[in-house]
Amino acid sequence: MRPVKFYIDTHKGVTGLVMLLMLALYQQGENPTAWLYVALHGAYGALWVLKGQLFPDRQWERPVSALYGIGAVWGGLSLYWVGGWLVMAQAVRAPGWWLACCVSLYTLGIFCHFGADMQKFTALRLAPGRLITDGFWRLSRNPNYFGELCIYAGFGLLAMHWAPILILLVWVFFVWLPLIRRKEQSLARYPEFAAYQRRVRCLIPFVV
Repeated sequence: MRPVKFYIDTHKGVTGLVMLLMLALYQQGENPTAWLYVALHGAYGALWVLKGQLFPDRQWERPVSALYGIGAVWGGLSLYWVGGWLVMAQAVRAPGWWLACCVSLYTLGIFCHFGADMQKFTALRLAPGRLITDGFWRLSRNPNYFGELCIYAGFGLLAMHWAPILILLVWVFFVWLPLIRRKEQSLARYPEFAAYQRRVRCLIPFVV
């Protein structure tokens, strides 16, 4: 049995290559939107793998069977490739202002996701057993998930189609929120967590 991290990392690591193959298959070499999608989704996958080497998250160390890893992890994450397929297959050419909005949203997500994960890794190493409530964590109780939300929305919206956003919402409600609930049930052991929970929003800063 391998850790779930192995299946996540291999999937995200090959995403850029898969997007390039789609671009070639659908002959989108002259389409700026297609190239931008390859760059954004591919770079995120590569950064995720690098993050796992530099400041790994222990929750992904749980060993799972190959059937679960391939079927559930690879199968579920492959849904995120739908946005790229739509861009390539439908030869989507988004207007410049739309591209700018998508890149801005993606950049915000990269900043929040990787910055929050690095802060958590460092804080837990230097001061284990302490509830993290400063830095990124004073803006949201789950700034890493907020970052991922912005990342996936950033390149998903390039497709200018409802499907990638629906897939993202399915992940949020059926995967992310249960994980967040379990994490917060664990954090409830800290006496200061109740006040922190009342003061700081769960996912989107200052909103929800």
